[in-house]
Parts: sequence; structure tokens; C-alpha cells
Amino acid sequence: MDTSATRPVGHASVATYIKVALVLTAVTAIEVGAIYIRALHPILVPTLLVLSLAKFSLVALFFMHLRYDSRTLSFLFVGPLLIAIVIILALIALIGAVTARA
Repeated sequence: MDTSATRPVGHASVATYIKVALVLTAVTAIEVGAIYIRALHPILVPTLLVLSLAKFSLVALFFMHLRYDSRTLSFLFVGPLLIAIVIILALIALIGAVTARA
């Protein structure tokens, strides 16, 4: 009996997952450290958003196995996510415009 048909083809090794976990740990440490650096205060929120986006991307690509799925399944995940991001940014801009007038 051939067992190669039951094993996923092209998936990452355990070493790859350990490397991703170490990168996620490092990015989290950078996020925590960035909070305490006063010089970053004007750009703190955008910096944290970019770092969070990087962490989310790594988690989605490797631990949710989107990297190894078909493009259609990846699009079904990323498409609504992009729409949600646009809506959230529009709401933030709207709330900022309303509170600026008040």
C-alpha cells in the first residue's frame, strides 16, 4: 500500500514552523519594545499596524496553510479581509472627521 498519497505534498517541515514561530516571537518583542521608545511616539500606531499585519500574514500563510492551498481558496480568504480593512479605515476616517468638528 502506497502511503505517499495520504501525505500532503509541498508542506513545510517542522523546522520551517519553528523558524516562523521564532520570527513571530521577535516581531512581538519589537512591538513591545517600540511602545517604550519615545522617539517613535508620532509613528507608533502605523508601526504597530504594519508589524501586526506582518504577523497576521505569517500566521495565515503557514499555520492556516494558505500558502499551500489553491489560489481560489486564498482569494476567498484575502478578498473579504481586504474589504473589511477598507471599511474599518473608512470608519476611522469618518469618526476622526466627526470628532474634529465637535
